[in-house]
Amino acid sequence: MKITQYVRNLLVLIALTGMVACSSSGDMEEQAGGESDTGLSGIDTATQRAQQLQSEAERRAAEQQAQIERAALQTTVFYFDFDIAEFRPADRDVLTYHARDLSANPNKRVRLEGHADERGTREYNLALGERRAQSIMNFLIVNGAARSQIEVVSYGEERPADTGSSEAAYQRNRRVELVTR
Repeated sequence: MKITQYVRNLLVLIALTGMVACSSSGDMEEQAGGESDTGLSGIDTATQRAQQLQSEAERRAAEQQAQIERAALQTTVFYFDFDIAEFRPADRDVLTYHARDLSANPNKRVRLEGHADERGTREYNLALGERRAQSIMNFLIVNGAARSQIEVVSYGEERPADTGSSEAAYQRNRRVELVTR
């Protein structure tokens, strides 16, 4: 970000320098009958260079944004805290990218698979897994995805990611997986 701001400031400085140089030398060139350093389009070289630098900076920013989006779309597992059906605030940006992707690709379909750790009854964990998947589905819909693109399934505690009985294993089991169909 700091580099982008630096490049923008440099572009503005170059453009202003070019304008000042053109306005002060234009009168003298007209009096001398000389020709200014402009191309066929009437834009001087400093302005052209400033435009080139700006377009290059914009291209780099777009490329960086595309890389961020690709990385976000590769994230397909969202973890939850104990006995909580609300996804973590840190996952909002990634889920927003998924919603935009679904909105941009109306033929794309996903399945949200809700999971829970082994603590609690089977019925409770099935319901908790469904509430977790529903919370992500609602966020996706609010941010542009169509309801018809999303299927919700709850496996409760039936498909653990980690069969251990430690807190770390429980944490890996409290999740929603986004599966592209």
